[in-house]
Amino acid sequence: MAAQPISTEPSLDDDPAFPLHRGGKLEMRSTIPVRDKDDLSLAYTPGVARVCTAIADNPELAYDYTWTSKVVAVVTDGTAVLGLGDIGPAASMPVMEGKSLLFKEFAGVDSVPIALSCTGVDEIVDTVVRMAPSFGGINLEDISAPRCFEIEDRLRAALDIPVFHDDQHGTAIVVLAALKNAARYVGKPLSELRAVVAGAGASGIAVSKILIEAGIGDIALSDSKGLIYAGRDGLNPIKERIAAITNRSLLKGSTEEALRGADVFIGLSGSTVHESCVATMSDDAIVFALSNPTPEVQPEVARRHAKVVATGRSDFPNQINNVLAFPGIFRGALDVRAHTITEGMKLAAANALAGIVGDDLTPDYVIPGPFDDRVAPAVTAAVAAQARAEGVARI
Repeated sequence: MAAQPISTEPSLDDDPAFPLHRGGKLEMRSTIPVRDKDDLSLAYTPGVARVCTAIADNPELAYDYTWTSKVVAVVTDGTAVLGLGDIGPAASMPVMEGKSLLFKEFAGVDSVPIALSCTGVDEIVDTVVRMAPSFGGINLEDISAPRCFEIEDRLRAALDIPVFHDDQHGTAIVVLAALKNAARYVGKPLSELRAVVAGAGASGIAVSKILIEAGIGDIALSDSKGLIYAGRDGLNPIKERIAAITNRSLLKGSTEEALRGADVFIGLSGSTVHESCVATMSDDAIVFALSNPTPEVQPEVARRHAKVVATGRSDFPNQINNVLAFPGIFRGALDVRAHTITEGMKLAAANALAGIVGDDLTPDYVIPGPFDDRVAPAVTAAVAAQARAEGVARI
């Protein structure tokens, strides 16, 4: 028999990421032992029938006698995955598993990754509504704009459990927390800051909204066609609504033009901003260049002109990372069985995050790191307290 040729093709397992993901990153474990027929008769039939009957008579008992009060569905259609774009549901699963891993590791929240093989708004909404009785909350993930806005709005209206699109609100909460501390460092109140936000996708819209809710002076938001302003031709309904509450000076033109004299730049676009444009910003400027893996302007360049610089990367100071927000937000909402997540709960989460920094504030420390074990408890407590204060908690 002739010798078989030796393959010189590299193995996927030569990359350390592949062995780590082999077989997936999650598993399901039982919470009770099944050692004998007595255990079996209580965990399953006939004992389970008594629990089912009680829940049928009083559906609220499902929160006490099933997992629904503590489990989140992590739902995507794979159309806007990290920096990878529309890669489809199957390819999105490693990210969704990772999200579930972070829920568990950082806040003890159990979750189930679900990748849907549909992209229509009606299909996604109908599917999530139909499976919602199995869960205590819905975390929408990596769904492209502008569909993500309508999907979240419709699910919030249809369901009485928390629905949270992390690409929007997780980013927005962490940005607000970091900006509050950055403003404190440079000695300017939030109400006097003028910001420029590059990128009018899910995160850019949400960041703009939460900063307005928090009382920022003004925001000019840009998309691929330039600055968004009331009356600009070709705006979709989402951009029309954001135009109505931003850019009070009616600035027109490019992001770079709007940066002249601006106090804050927040990049969420994947574009590039030249150093000369950062140099035109106000004294004590703040630059959050958050695109990954390549920031809009490199941190070492931005620091030549800005007092505080943040990115989305872990290898630079001041990482704006959603993991600082979503685990604690859901933990807090689930703990009090909130039926929604309000704007007040998001602001409370941002304030709690900002407060962790306290007197340790420096230009390289305006936001805590993801492995700071104070983060999830602080966010959890703030969100739970706000839910009770607003009357959206069940317990």
